[in-house]
Amino acid sequence: MNPLTIIQPSSILLVALGGALGCVLRFMAIRSVSMLHAGAFPLGTMLVNILGSLLIGVVLAKYGQEHSVRAFIVTGLLGGFTTFSAFSWDALQLLQRGQLTHAILYMAGSVGLSLAAVALGYQLVK
Repeated sequence: MNPLTIIQPSSILLVALGGALGCVLRFMAIRSVSMLHAGAFPLGTMLVNILGSLLIGVVLAKYGQEHSVRAFIVTGLLGGFTTFSAFSWDALQLLQRGQLTHAILYMAGSVGLSLAAVALGYQLVK
């Protein structure tokens, strides 16, 4: 069976709308943090990933597998808000500039704190 035949158009719309909103929120959040914290360290990307992870934990703990909530909020909104591609680019830039300490702190902090945040978000609701 073709997996696309079992995807409802309403699900696609929920993911698309959530994703568009999440991307705009990410742009605004990273821009705001960059204006407040000018520097070479990609703090904005790190913070949106940690916050997004916290919120994913909260939403999944509260709503579990409820399809429309998962499609709009988790896959769409928070999927658009958090970004591994920006994380990867920021880490590469730090490494290419020879800022090994910043790169290690950024990578470990982003992954470790995002994992802790998703667990915290889940536990706060459960």
